[in-house]
Amino acid sequence: MSKQNQKSLKLEILEKLSSLITAGFGLVAALAWNEVIQDFFATIFPKPNMLLGKFIYAVIITLIIVIITVKLGNVISKLKEAISEEEKKNEQ
Repeated sequence: MSKQNQKSLKLEILEKLSSLITAGFGLVAALAWNEVIQDFFATIFPKPNMLLGKFIYAVIITLIIVIITVKLGNVISKLKEAISEEEKKNEQ
């Protein structure tokens, strides 16, 4: 294996580890916020209305996730287009 391939492999391993560590910390943060938000809704909707509070919480979180996912998809699509256009210009 050449030194260039070894460096490339090390870089890929570090990138994957970085992604996994970031995802892990993101999960921890999400769980912490989940608990805070659930407690907030439990305060607003006491025991008799707990199911309603959980339903509203689930709907709000779902809407936020859908909006963020769509926005990220748009950003990624625009970046891919820009990279593609740049590659076309470099080929000519």
